[in-house]
Amino acid sequence: MHRIGSANWLSEGYAFDIPVADDPKAVLAEARNAAAGISADINIVPIANRRKQLLIADMDSTIVGCECIDELADQVGLKSKVAAITERAMRGELDFPAALRERVALLKGLPLEALARVYAERVRLNRGARALTSTMRANGAYTLLVSGGFTYFTRRVAEDAGFSSHQGNRLVDDGRALTGAVEEPILGREAKLAALESAVERWSLTFADALAVGDGANDLDMIKRAGLGVAYHAKPIVAAEARASIVHGDLYALLYLQGYREEEIRKN
Repeated sequence: MHRIGSANWLSEGYAFDIPVADDPKAVLAEARNAAAGISADINIVPIANRRKQLLIADMDSTIVGCECIDELADQVGLKSKVAAITERAMRGELDFPAALRERVALLKGLPLEALARVYAERVRLNRGARALTSTMRANGAYTLLVSGGFTYFTRRVAEDAGFSSHQGNRLVDDGRALTGAVEEPILGREAKLAALESAVERWSLTFADALAVGDGANDLDMIKRAGLGVAYHAKPIVAAEARASIVHGDLYALLYLQGYREEEIRKN
């Protein structure tokens, strides 16, 4: 019988904490087994240094609900072809830079106004995105959006969601349309980890102070390096190796993992 405390509701009827004194891996396995078939996310996080001072987040399918490159491909009738490559890349089955070059090449000739159309019509923040950044910033955290997608979208999503800075890949155009190329070097798995390392050094933090979240294989290195690494509605390879996993919840869950109570969350 494990030694556990009483439930502490962070959000009534939605999220709660239970203190645990025994081996966390054993408790987690038993709790998840007991909750099999229930739409609930169960994770164990240390009490020490629980509220993080750095948020580094993936964009596509994490902060926003789509893969922007797939939506661009839809403008030229190639969404199914590009989405299949995206899926394999996010599962870690393909080399990310090579897969990105292949997909961008298929966009050659796409008018620049199509990017604005995709952003306006297809790109939507996932529930809790603004609350996540606003609450963490109000508590002194830095927020960084790092994407293997494109700066056209990271710049706009960062502003909309409230991230203080952003990084992404740059599409090459001739002033009227995409050329089918992406600027080198490509920001992928190694670059996302480097972004985390740079942010930690820049703001005199430790990796234990960081929360990293993403869904694809190119997010895995930063997720594993951060003190709290979260797989968010992630591919199996990511969910299997991340310290925490969100399968059912939304981005508010990242605040509950840090112990924020409902009344502390900024809803703007």
